[in-house]
Amino acid sequence: MTTQTWIITGASRGLGRALAEAALAAGDRVVAAVRRPESVAGLLAAYPDTCLAARFDVRDVDAAADLVRAALDRFGRLDVLVNNAGRAVVGAVEEVGDAQLRELMELHLFGPAALVRAALPAMHAQGAGTIVQMSSQGGRMSYPGVSAYSASKFALEGWSEALAGEVAPFGIRVMIVEPSRFRTGFNAGDVLEFAEPSETYRELLAAVRADLAGADGLQEGDPARAAEIIVSLAHADEVPLRLPLGREAVERLSGVYRRGLDEVERWAETARGADFDGVPASVRPV
Repeated sequence: MTTQTWIITGASRGLGRALAEAALAAGDRVVAAVRRPESVAGLLAAYPDTCLAARFDVRDVDAAADLVRAALDRFGRLDVLVNNAGRAVVGAVEEVGDAQLRELMELHLFGPAALVRAALPAMHAQGAGTIVQMSSQGGRMSYPGVSAYSASKFALEGWSEALAGEVAPFGIRVMIVEPSRFRTGFNAGDVLEFAEPSETYRELLAAVRADLAGADGLQEGDPARAAEIIVSLAHADEVPLRLPLGREAVERLSGVYRRGLDEVERWAETARGADFDGVPASVRPV
C-alpha cells in the first residue's frame, strides 16, 4: 500500500483522532491540525517520524496556506485532506442568533473551503489527491432544533459536490462522509451548545434537546471502525461522492431520498406548468 500524507483537522479527539490513529497505524504520515498541539502528544510520542502536530484553528482562513506548507515541508507531498473539525448548536431558528450561525458557517464551510483552496495546487502538481469532507446525516436532512448545524453542513455538501466535478479531470477525488451518531465528544456537555430556550419553543423542542444531550457515551457508531473504513477508501482506486456512515445514516438517508422522490413525482405536473408552451428543454453541459 502506497504511503500517503494526510492533513486532518480536529485530530485531538473523536473521529479526527481515530482517523489519525488509523492512518498512522497503516504506515501513513499525518499532520494533526489542532488548536492545542499538546492534545496529540501521545500520537507524537508513538509516531515521532510520521506525525506532525500543527497549531491550527479552522476558522482562521489566513492560516490555511501555512498549514499546507508545513505538511509539504515535512513530508514532501499531500495526498489526503480531511476537513473534520466541527460542532453543533441546538435551538429553534428564532433562538439561534446571527453570531452562532456565522460561527458554524465559518467552521463548516469557510474554513474548509480555504483549506481546500490551499491544498489543491499541490494535488494538481501530483496529479492525485483525496479530499474528505466530514459532513453528517444532517447534511442531507434536517429537523426542528438543528437548523443552524444542518444549514452549515448542507452548504458544505453543495460546495463539495461542485468541487468534485471540477477536480475529477485532474485525478483528485472528493468524498463527503455523512456519519450517524458515533461515540465521540460531539454530544458532550462541553462541546454541544444549546441556545437559550424560549417560551415559544421550549416544549416543542424539549424531546430534541433531551435526545441530543442524553446521547453522549451511548452512540452506536464506533469511531475506530469508521476511521478504518475511511483510511481504506483513501487508499482504494475509487471513492463514493457520498458515504453515509453507520446503520442509522444509511436507513434515515435512504428514507429521505425516497420521500423526496415521492414528493417530486406528486407535484410534477404542477411544476411542469411553470414553463412557456412550446419551448424546448434546456441543453446543459453537465
